[in-house]
Amino acid sequence: MIVLGLTGSIAMGKSTTAQMFREAGVPVWDADAAVHQAYGQGGAAVAPVGALIPTAVVDGVLDREAMREAIATDPQLLPRIEAIVHPIVAADRGRFIADASADIIVLDIPLLFEVGADTLCDAVVVVTAPEQVQRERALARPGMTADRLDAMLAKQMPDAEKRSRADHLIDTSLGLDAAKASVTAILEEIANG
Repeated sequence: MIVLGLTGSIAMGKSTTAQMFREAGVPVWDADAAVHQAYGQGGAAVAPVGALIPTAVVDGVLDREAMREAIATDPQLLPRIEAIVHPIVAADRGRFIADASADIIVLDIPLLFEVGADTLCDAVVVVTAPEQVQRERALARPGMTADRLDAMLAKQMPDAEKRSRADHLIDTSLGLDAAKASVTAILEEIANG
């Protein structure tokens, strides 16, 4: 089984690209979905994070905005939250890999390089676009501001560095058809490799 890592900074088109891999029949594990599940009703992170930030638990789920506000006032909370959430997410990813029976699987992880998950992968696909395209896409999202975007980008590895570490690149600024063609080409290369 080939484990393909899929990553890209905010607003690069990674989620759309992940869907293209799914449509090609490749099982995709989604790190964001695993976090969402951990934060949701009955999620494994609710009680331990709630013990750190009681105001973050609203109707049995973790409220991300309340968490952001708490972290803004006490930055020491972030590593404590990560120490709770990262093992939960890693366990979910481990189950996905163990249960997979496909020739190729994709691990969709926004912070793939930042958390060292690239070491789990046989190859890495980086989804990219020019900086101006990225900013336009990100700022079009509800609730996104230039300051919030800059803060998010500051926590992510620069796109240029991600591209330099990639085995495959998909430039989503070229359009959906070109991105889909890139996905097909990558899968064919791996299948024939």
